[in-house]
Amino acid sequence: MIKNIRAKLNEKKGFTLAELLIVVAIIAVLVAIAIPIFSSQLEKSREATDLANVRAAYAEVVAEYLTEGSASPITISAKQTKANWQTYNSAAKAPIGTQIGSVGAASVPANAGGSYTVSINASTGVVTVN
Repeated sequence: MIKNIRAKLNEKKGFTLAELLIVVAIIAVLVAIAIPIFSSQLEKSREATDLANVRAAYAEVVAEYLTEGSASPITISAKQTKANWQTYNSAAKAPIGTQIGSVGAASVPANAGGSYTVSINASTGVVTVN
């Protein structure tokens, strides 16, 4: 009886080559799907960081202008790596701020690997982002 049990245990050990190939193929398909999704989400997070930094600089420039009557420009380095905005349907510019009277809202140009300069015109109060 013990010999029969040992014989059955010794007959089937491990996985067949076909089973291993199927598992490797499934993993390869999952990786092929996951990598583009991950990289696009990473770019969108870089863009969100850029917009948040520009909005903070926008608020700082406006606050300084309102308290001091003038404001020095602020330069921020861009984190995004693709030429157009991925979160705004590949637009060249993304809006920030709000329109106040005749002064329109500022828009942020996509700037891969460069920098943004937020400045305000002291005579008109118009904020520009380059």
